[in-house]
Amino acid sequence: MRYPGWVPRSGAEARRRLQQAALELYQERGFDQTTTAEIAARAGVNERTFFRHFPDKREVLFDGEADLRAALMEAVADAPDGLKPLETLLSAFRKAGRILEENRPFSEPRLAIIAVTPALRERDLAKAASLTEAVAQALRQRGVADRLAGLAAQTGWAAFHHAAQDWIDDPSQSLDAHLLRAFDDLRTLSATASHDRPDRS
Repeated sequence: MRYPGWVPRSGAEARRRLQQAALELYQERGFDQTTTAEIAARAGVNERTFFRHFPDKREVLFDGEADLRAALMEAVADAPDGLKPLETLLSAFRKAGRILEENRPFSEPRLAIIAVTPALRERDLAKAASLTEAVAQALRQRGVADRLAGLAAQTGWAAFHHAAQDWIDDPSQSLDAHLLRAFDDLRTLSATASHDRPDRS
């Protein structure tokens, strides 16, 4: 709902209001049917203020990418020595996952909107590729071989994304619990693959 006469007191407050307004409108009307002018009006600011904070209406839903990237790279760097690449990523994703859990009121509808909007799915894939490369680079800095770092980052990100979707679908368990299960499933798949591998001797 709009609050006539309400003016955000700070840039951070205006940004939060714009995000909340966009989320409400995307849920009510759909992403494609919502304009930046409508988002600004719902938030009680003008359209110029919207563009001071976001380059377009898609980026409202991807505002936390920089924080997630920083948290992941820091968590990979700080993981205990001696962990294998996937175990390093599990440790990192468990820490970074707290960002999503703390922001569930935004995270849940955000994922639902992206899932039904082709333009947002395309942007989500591009962002995921960027984050995956950042994680791979953090693994390389820990001494993981280039090829293995890339494969681990892509596999780990897929497990994280899978766990996040499960968490949205089944909120009775924490994101951390879903993440642990996803990585357990990865280990099961890996063990199965090694047992089924043909003898190359």
